[in-house]
Amino acid sequence: MLWQFLEGEGDMSEKLLTHKQALAAVIRALGGTWDTERAVLALRVAGYEPASDEAAGKEARHNLRELMKDGVIVRPDPDQAVYRPA
Repeated sequence: MLWQFLEGEGDMSEKLLTHKQALAAVIRALGGTWDTERAVLALRVAGYEPASDEAAGKEARHNLRELMKDGVIVRPDPDQAVYRPA
């Protein structure tokens, strides 16, 4: 699982990342192009355990769209669901 370490009151504390935050961190670290299949793999590596492959794809597509809205990634070709870091 991906964790975010935060400095607290004199000690280090851990916070579990959301799926969106985990996917953003992996995209920033690895770069390249991202489609649903690659995003599903990244989410699974981060600890996401979907009920089905369909649920995994839905979660990945949702997070990719949210990251695009946030400006983290862009979709160069509007006819393809393939993204790259902004």
